[in-house]
Amino acid sequence: MSVLVLANIDIRYGRLTAVRDVSFSMKDGETLFITGPNGAGKSSLLRAIAGVTPVAGGTIDFDGYNITGRAPEDIARLGFSMVPEGRDVFGSLTIEENLLVGTGMNSRQSGWKARTAEDMEAVYETFPILKERRHGQAGLLSGGQQQMLVIGRALMTNPRLIAIDEPSLGLAPNITDQVYERLIALQAQRKLTLLIVEQSSTRAVLVGGRMILMRGGQIVLDGDARTLGNSEAIQAAYFGYEDH
Repeated sequence: MSVLVLANIDIRYGRLTAVRDVSFSMKDGETLFITGPNGAGKSSLLRAIAGVTPVAGGTIDFDGYNITGRAPEDIARLGFSMVPEGRDVFGSLTIEENLLVGTGMNSRQSGWKARTAEDMEAVYETFPILKERRHGQAGLLSGGQQQMLVIGRALMTNPRLIAIDEPSLGLAPNITDQVYERLIALQAQRKLTLLIVEQSSTRAVLVGGRMILMRGGQIVLDGDARTLGNSEAIQAAYFGYEDH
């Protein structure tokens, strides 16, 4: 069953076309990497799915609902959670207060407090360092810890699909390894669908799953990450040349 379906998506910023005629679907429980060079349209596409950036054409369906043009909070209520690029934590708030951000939209539901406490404990089990430092300011965490915090915050909404923009940005390779280990474990435990934007295809090849490579706002490759990652075609797609 497809949980996310994009059909002929166009995204424009004034006269600039950032994404042109992009179509793909994701199965429930799938891991999909969107890779490609700077300016390929990867982040624009993610923001459009989340409802942050308007689309100029095409449709987006999530879990059977047409979410094209809907507000981000409405899309979040359907089970879509996005982790933006740059580890956007609230630095002056504590770790625990950061985790509570966003759960307020469900505060009128019966049993909200009990479920929130359970969800927070589940996040702490996944990221023990967050529990250890839960009363400290989020702005004092290291880059890797902040990445764990924003992923934990996304989990607090009990999403069906998590979209993450550049999770390895600015992190040392060993810290990136730790973040991905937790992500893959979470996917298995919660049966999550993962949509991950990474500039480099290297991480997609290591983790596995499916990979879409974008260039110039369009999809140029779509297939098994490890198969594509070990082919000459991916080099041609990244750098814009073809062997003859």
